[in-house]
Amino acid sequence: MPHTFPIDNEKLSAYLQQHVEGFQEPITLEKFPGGQSNPTYKLNAKSGVYVLRRQPPGKLLKSAHAVDREYRVLNALKHSDVPVAEVYHLCEDSNVIGSMFYLMEYCDGKVYWSASLADVDTNERRGAMYDAMNSTLAALHSVDVNAVGLTDYGKAGNYFERQLGRWTSQYRLTELHTIPAMDVLIQWLEDNLPEDDGRVCLVHGDFRLDNMMFAKDSPKIIAVLDWELSTLGHPFADLAYQCMQLRMPAGMGTIDGLKDVDRANLGIPSEEDYVAQYCQRMGIERIDNWAFYLAFSFFRLAAIAQGVAKRASEGNASNENANKVGSFVAPLAKMALQVINTAE
Repeated sequence: MPHTFPIDNEKLSAYLQQHVEGFQEPITLEKFPGGQSNPTYKLNAKSGVYVLRRQPPGKLLKSAHAVDREYRVLNALKHSDVPVAEVYHLCEDSNVIGSMFYLMEYCDGKVYWSASLADVDTNERRGAMYDAMNSTLAALHSVDVNAVGLTDYGKAGNYFERQLGRWTSQYRLTELHTIPAMDVLIQWLEDNLPEDDGRVCLVHGDFRLDNMMFAKDSPKIIAVLDWELSTLGHPFADLAYQCMQLRMPAGMGTIDGLKDVDRANLGIPSEEDYVAQYCQRMGIERIDNWAFYLAFSFFRLAAIAQGVAKRASEGNASNENANKVGSFVAPLAKMALQVINTAE
């Protein structure tokens, strides 16, 4: 059985009635499947349907599970061109349910779990959905962070240098045994860090198909989900991360990649076309050091997977598949090394 953390519904509903305008009890809670990190619940109340996202209880890595940052960025984007759910309240008092949480709007759309969009009926619609993601990513990277009050949401400049340092140290803290491919990869990334080009924008940090909620009847995105890893950073990090997902094989992680899939036959753009489309939207000519950005994305995902594996080993992960995730670390590092070797 997965490890569960019960919530006192009466205490929670009394709190929400006091702090959220128009909120009316009684409530019922139902945990959404999936999500390694912050447990997320559908909350049915007399006043409507909501979503509650909480930190997992227990000892947490510094800066991990920052639901307060998620709340802040969602609130900042409410009038932007980036589709997000409306947020209602952040509770920083861990006495209410045992950890910090926030309440937001329930968006009634559809999330797709296969990058091939196998359950979409036409190539035209599949292509339109990828175009919607591309357009949303460009909209996100075009947000004026000063105007929306996110000037101090992250440090400006040297993003990849800082991220490489951060995820290397997180990886070392959670390392359960030596993985040679990760050691080789970390060394290569340190030796091949591109010079900072001055680009700074709001980045999502986990921009991929299964973090988009689409309208049920059209290829339109109605909400970008799961902002836990968002910060001020470099736009190419999000783009490379999404393209990495397309390069991954089936059966690894929460979303099946497109490694052995004939994309053209499905109306899904090639990586080259997807990147070119993004560059056109952003008004840039091309992206240098693409192999570095891709390899870094594989490395960061591997470091995140290692963190999940470490939490699972301590009985403190919110998904029953957490133990399996640890087995992805070495293959992800090897995929990164393959990207590097084929680019050189």
